This record gives sequence, structure tokens and C-alpha cells, in this order.
Amino acid sequence: MDDYIDPRFSEISFLREKAQKRLPKFAFEYLDGGCNSEVNLRRNTADIREVLLKPEYLRNFKSSSLKTTLFDQEYDAPFGIAPIGLQGLIWPGATEILAQAAFDHNIPFTLSTVGTASIEKISEITQGRAWFQLYNPVDPAIRMDLIKRAADSGCSVLVVLADVPVFGYRSREIRNGLSIPPRFSFQNIFQILKHPSWLLETLSKGKPEFKSLKPYIAKNSSLKHLGQFMNNTFNGRLNEDRLKEIRDVWPGKLVLKGVVSVEDAEKCYKLGIDGIIVSNHGGRQLDHGESSISSLQSIVKTYKNKLTIMMDSGIRTGPDVASALAAGAGFTFLGRSFMYGVAALGTRGGNHTIALLKKQLLQVMEQLSCESVTDLSNRLVKP
Repeated sequence: MDDYIDPRFSEISFLREKAQKRLPKFAFEYLDGGCNSEVNLRRNTADIREVLLKPEYLRNFKSSSLKTTLFDQEYDAPFGIAPIGLQGLIWPGATEILAQAAFDHNIPFTLSTVGTASIEKISEITQGRAWFQLYNPVDPAIRMDLIKRAADSGCSVLVVLADVPVFGYRSREIRNGLSIPPRFSFQNIFQILKHPSWLLETLSKGKPEFKSLKPYIAKNSSLKHLGQFMNNTFNGRLNEDRLKEIRDVWPGKLVLKGVVSVEDAEKCYKLGIDGIIVSNHGGRQLDHGESSISSLQSIVKTYKNKLTIMMDSGIRTGPDVASALAAGAGFTFLGRSFMYGVAALGTRGGNHTIALLKKQLLQVMEQLSCESVTDLSNRLVKP
């Protein structure tokens, strides 16, 4: 495990700045953008930073520990790596880099169905300790085969995605030709030529592909045919019956990601779902919705002792993690921060970002006199 932090990038925002310089514009905007006018993208982080914490200085205090138990597994920090689609487009080999860093630091790594490494490859890197996020294909044969492959690979947690009944309207992606079906332009080529390090890495690693989906896609498919496959495969809305079918066949822990209402949390509880991730897809699906932290605070009032409640969307830094935990999350996930790290620092980016977040979070806990992450809820300034 490498806890070295490059002093040039001692803040996530510095990693973001470096990533923007190293990536073609279309790749950076795919990572950095939200949907429509990106209102909820900004609201997510802004609302987290409205959560206030209160220190207690005059008390007996020894030291802080970041260790956290989740689903009978002890992790070295209360945060993990969220699933991100097309990671290899943002930085070649990013999925494998982050999976290895997560394994080295003993935190969860979640592979997306539309990630650019296969279930089997990530299982090999993490020795069967990765989580798998299911995009819930319409075709039951594909759905069940993906679930079987995840189980056979040792994945202990299956994360079912709820918040993509339709693909979000992402203006920047449409402009850049990253809509479905994709459209590659001369402008994209010009951007690539301006970023030789990204180009050389891509040439070295090969073009990004949906590796977990490769067995179901016709060989030598054009971009148009690939777009049709994606539309036809993932155009179905998740419902209670489909979720129950998955619950009945999945042998491990089952988590629903994209829960933002108490109504959906209640259905998860009744269906025997083990946990939920309160998430609005990083502000990439519904622009005029609640921030993730606002949804979390509504849900934990009733379901904190009934479900394992986790959160993502808007969390960027160690202090953001602390605020989310104080507001009631039992665990947190970050996506963009880790991708900024890999885009900025390549193979060193995963370890650097995890080490940075751990150091930031530990400093907050020691400032607040919290010996464990569960103590953070006692330091919340009540509204």
C-alpha cells in the first residue's frame, strides 16, 4: 500500500486542473459534466458543504481510526470507488489502475456493466473482492448471465442501478459526439492530436471497449450498431418484479443504487434488499432534483436501522466524506475524484487519491475528537 501524496496535487481540485490539461476536451467533459444545465451537479457538492460539524476539544481522546465494517467486511476507510462507465475513454487502463489501488488500500471497488474491463479481469486484480454494478439489461438471458459471471468471479455485492430508466440529456456529450449512437468528428481528432500523452496511452492500451458486454455484442460492430445495441439492451425501467427476480437468484449482498425517495427505500426494505446507495447519478440524470445529501437526510430518519444506507454524488474530498457520514450515511462512494487522479497521474493516480482522501478525513476526525467514523454523527450541527 502506497500512502505517498504528491505535494503538487495536495487537493482534489489540483488533480482536476491537471486532468483537464491532459485530456481531450470530449473526454474531460464526459467525466466532468452533468445533464441539462448542470444545476444538480453543482447543488450536490454545494449542499454537502452546508453540513456543519462541531468539535469537542476538552475530552479524553487518543487517536482516530478510519476502519469501517460493511456487510461483514472490514475496510480501511469509509469510502469506496463508485462505478463509472467508459473509464478507459477518460484514461486508458483507468479501471484496472483503480481496481488495483482499491485492493491495495482495502476499500471497495465497484465495476460498472459499461466499464472498460471485464468482470473476470477485475475479479483477478481484486482477488474476488470487487463489487459489480448491474445496469439491468432488458434481455433476461443477458441479465442472468452477467449475474452468474459476477457470482462465479467471487463478487460478494451486486449493485443494481435504478436511476437510468432513460439516458440523461447531457448537452456536452451530445455536442462532443458521445451520444448514442456515437458520432466522431474532426474536432474530436483535433483534440486528440493536442494531447499526445493521452493518445500514446490509448494506442498502447487499445481503444476502449465494453469488456463485460463483449460476449453479447456482434463482432466488428460499427458505432451505429453499437449504439443500437446499447439502446435496445438498456432501455427498460427497473421495477419491483425485476428486482425480486434478482433478489431470488443473487446469493450475496444486494444493493440498490439511485434511491432518492422514502417511497423507494420502503420498497427496498420490504423486498429484503440489504442496502441502498442514495445517489442521483452524480447529477447526470435529473437536473431539477434534490441533492444527494438532502435525499439522504430524509431517508435516514426512518430507515437508518432497517437498511444499510450509503451515499454517492457530489462527494469530492475527505471533509465531504466526513459531512456525509455525519449526516447519516454508513458508507460513501466517490467517482470523479478518483478519475481526476488517474487522468492527472496515470498509474500513480489511484494510490495518490486514496491516500489524499484518507489523510484529509483523518485530519477532520482528529480535529473533531472522533475515535471512529461512527462518532461523526455526534458532531453534526443540527439544523
